[in-house]
Amino acid sequence: MVTQPEEEQLPASLPLPESQDEEGGPVKTFLEHLEDLRWMIIKCVVALVVAMLVCLLGSNRLVSILVWPLDRAGLTVSQVAEVPLMLGSNVLGKLPVAALEFPVDLTNRSGALRLVTVPTGTNYLLMAQFDPGGGGLPSATPVLKNYNPLGGPIVALKLALYGGLILASPFLLFFIGQFVLPALKVTEKRVLYRAVAFGSVLFFLGVAFCYFLMASVALYAAVQFSQWMGFAADEWRAEEYMSFMCRFMFGMGLGFELPVVILVLVKIDLIHYQQLVRMRPYAVVGNLVLAALVTPPDPFTMVLMALPLQVLYEISVGVAWYWHRQERRLEAAESSA
Repeated sequence: MVTQPEEEQLPASLPLPESQDEEGGPVKTFLEHLEDLRWMIIKCVVALVVAMLVCLLGSNRLVSILVWPLDRAGLTVSQVAEVPLMLGSNVLGKLPVAALEFPVDLTNRSGALRLVTVPTGTNYLLMAQFDPGGGGLPSATPVLKNYNPLGGPIVALKLALYGGLILASPFLLFFIGQFVLPALKVTEKRVLYRAVAFGSVLFFLGVAFCYFLMASVALYAAVQFSQWMGFAADEWRAEEYMSFMCRFMFGMGLGFELPVVILVLVKIDLIHYQQLVRMRPYAVVGNLVLAALVTPPDPFTMVLMALPLQVLYEISVGVAWYWHRQERRLEAAESSA
């Protein structure tokens, strides 16, 4: 058996040369990179499918979580297009106002049609009389309903997709990092680590801001706007409500990633802080457009979402200015030395 000369053997624990560490990991062929990419995609898909199955099994819990902002909004909607039919204190059903042949005053939201017996000789007639203070159906929050046989499974699949993406996001970032990080330099890795850390925190802050504050305000504004236009808002499609909540929270989380994107571009010298200052009017318009796409068609809700995005933009400009000032000081110190 032929062995390598002793002086040519290198211990496995020796660090890589500095030049190799600066350039990234070991050099691989094109086919080896394709193999690594294939395994990365397989692991990401498996993690996402497992997370979706977990969310699918707990879809009823996710529905309860997403309905909480609707209950917290304190909405009161009345069934102005229908009037309850009552026998004593029992509600027998609801009749459409348009089908009634006599006028009904609905200014009092507690009005109802009461069934009463009227004696006519030896017989009794059952008649319906409108009682303005009859204590009819009380005002309540909008009811979520499915209007097609596949409504429930579709809602569950959408919740599983959005919930699976959030639940599997740490594993997805880990698998993608395993594929990307070996090709990066040391300085690039440091920038990426910080961007992922701050980006994750800002994303969940955006989701929390939307869930605990923005969603209730947006739902309240949507109901008030609908009633102002004369439409009843007592029943909503469950599929549309769940899609709106998921898109709203996901969009707010992505909107809070704005500082990470800007500061990474500044760090790699693609954008200067002076350019950010000149782009401020365009940033205002862009934030308003993003808020208009994500939120309901309500000016108050749109401005309420655009304000934190603009604040994050101004923070990014301040950080970029601080970095520029630090670089100028270092350059002045080196030139004076």
